[in-house]
Amino acid sequence: MAMPLFAIETYGELQPHLAEEWLLTNGLGGFACGTVVGCNTRRYHGLLCAATLPPVGRVMMLNRVGEVMVVDGKADHTLEFSINQFSQTFHPRGEQYLERFELFDGYAQWVYNVEGVGINKTIQLGWRQNTAAIRYEINPNGRQVELRLLPFVRMLDFHALRRGKTAFVETHGERVATVGTPQAMLHLAVDVGRFEAKPDWWFGHTYAVESERGLDDSEDLYCPGQFVIDSSKHTFITLVAADRAGQPFDFDAELQRRRTVVAAHGTRGAGSQTIARLVHAANDFIVDRKSPDGKDGTSIIAGYPWFSDWGRDTMIALPGLLLTTRRFEQAKQVLGVFAQYVDQGMIPNVFDDYSNKPHYNTVDASLWFIHAAFLYAKESGDQETFAKVLRPACQAIVQGYTRGTRYGIKVDPADELVTQGDANTQLTWMDAKCDGITFTPRQGKAVEINALWYHALKLLGEDARADRVAESFRKTFWISPYRGLADVVDGDRCDCSIRPNQIFAVSLPNSPLLPEQQSAVVEVVRRELLTPYGLRTLAKSDPHYQGHYSGPPRQRDAAYHNGTVWAWPIGAFLDAYLKVSGRNDDSLAQAQRWLAPLIESMRRACIGQISEIFEGDEPHRPVGCFAQAWSVAEVLRLAVEIGL
Repeated sequence: MAMPLFAIETYGELQPHLAEEWLLTNGLGGFACGTVVGCNTRRYHGLLCAATLPPVGRVMMLNRVGEVMVVDGKADHTLEFSINQFSQTFHPRGEQYLERFELFDGYAQWVYNVEGVGINKTIQLGWRQNTAAIRYEINPNGRQVELRLLPFVRMLDFHALRRGKTAFVETHGERVATVGTPQAMLHLAVDVGRFEAKPDWWFGHTYAVESERGLDDSEDLYCPGQFVIDSSKHTFITLVAADRAGQPFDFDAELQRRRTVVAAHGTRGAGSQTIARLVHAANDFIVDRKSPDGKDGTSIIAGYPWFSDWGRDTMIALPGLLLTTRRFEQAKQVLGVFAQYVDQGMIPNVFDDYSNKPHYNTVDASLWFIHAAFLYAKESGDQETFAKVLRPACQAIVQGYTRGTRYGIKVDPADELVTQGDANTQLTWMDAKCDGITFTPRQGKAVEINALWYHALKLLGEDARADRVAESFRKTFWISPYRGLADVVDGDRCDCSIRPNQIFAVSLPNSPLLPEQQSAVVEVVRRELLTPYGLRTLAKSDPHYQGHYSGPPRQRDAAYHNGTVWAWPIGAFLDAYLKVSGRNDDSLAQAQRWLAPLIESMRRACIGQISEIFEGDEPHRPVGCFAQAWSVAEVLRLAVEIGL
């Protein structure tokens, strides 16, 4: 019998399990997610969010299933084990029957005891299909049970909320129902039982997380009817929801298909439970994307529930997600797709959610591409792809930066450093902007951009030019052993804020700093920015520091890179720390201690995943995207590296 990756005993309690979430993905960019107790608290919670233009074009189709039981024919005593929030009220209160939630490799399971009737509910997504299967195992324990399943649908873009009645297109059959719009249809079917048409609207579903985020927080959902199953013996009933009619679903076969993908790739330390959990988490972000010539390709979703595949995030996450796990063929596809999109020395930062059109608006993604391409060649040994596809793309990037490209990205001939942007652009990873306000303007010569630039020149063998960059880098950015490096220099303006960006001048394999400067930078970052869950984006001593991340978009964006803790830079910090400490037994043990809280955080927030960000102030509440690719990637990469 398979053992769960995570098991949570809920004992019929709502808290703290209302804040615990789960995630399943389908390899296309589609997903299912919700809370451990089954109450949707976000607009993105649902049982089938389909990727209609993989990995984007996502439509929330099936939001939830109402679950009602009649036992021993007592129609006036219905038992409901689902749960919803309406304003400040929860109805029904199905959490009282929930005993345990379990997350397995490929599916999630809920164990209920409903007044003596045992119900095991399992949810699984079809691999590379927009299909969800919800299977109910009924143990009547000698009683007559009638189970009614009520599907509630949105049939709308996953960012949007359904308001008011909508005229849906519908058809019904003995065990099937189809509902939707001319643009998207949801096909529902059960393997036993019957469908009873009973159209109904439920108004005012309230999503508490949306309330906290200062966004629209209520929605109206449509139910076309109910699937009814009568049983007095041990019975299985499977409700299949799909974007295509007649989609067959075999639980065991689908599990095997999914697991075959992961099992085909090995990694050092694969026997460790920690590594097994991280590898499972990593798989959620790896998705299909067609290359510009229409061939099958691979990309990396930046985060769930709302991000698509971003160039910067993809290149930073690729080493951990694909190279550490030895998924070299998929790494080649990812790099190959982005190599074909190189334009004016830039790779796309994001693909449009609706048209798949690439957008070029980042200064660092292209430099991270060079880093990832060389790592791929080193780890895979695939020199042919590197020589024919990747190296030419890397050279085109360096040439584009040298000539000058979009948004003022160019090499300053006076010192060979890269400068970029203006006060209204946000081209680095600290890119929060709302209502026309750029909250961390970093125009000019940014420290991590030029660390990446030096690293790229060294990789490409431009040593003489790299030497000039190193000299300029130290002259431009070095402040003192106590303060480390400046964050941005723009003419006479020097932003000396203590931020984590300076750590990359040490962590990258090629550093422009002298050894004693590298040690000083690591100490500054440790002293000023290190937390149990990553690095703060601004020192607490800075007057602009913000320790909480909540409220409407403008308030959150103001804190996003001004104190909020990000998990992914922990990888760079530990790389840098191990480099300057000599990688002895003591430093490896210390690195393990520093990484442990992030691994333990997989039991909080989204079970089995690692959050995008944490609040800067203690106790560092997890916020932002509940599952982030580069958070998982860097923790996995370092966990393997240091032997967890």
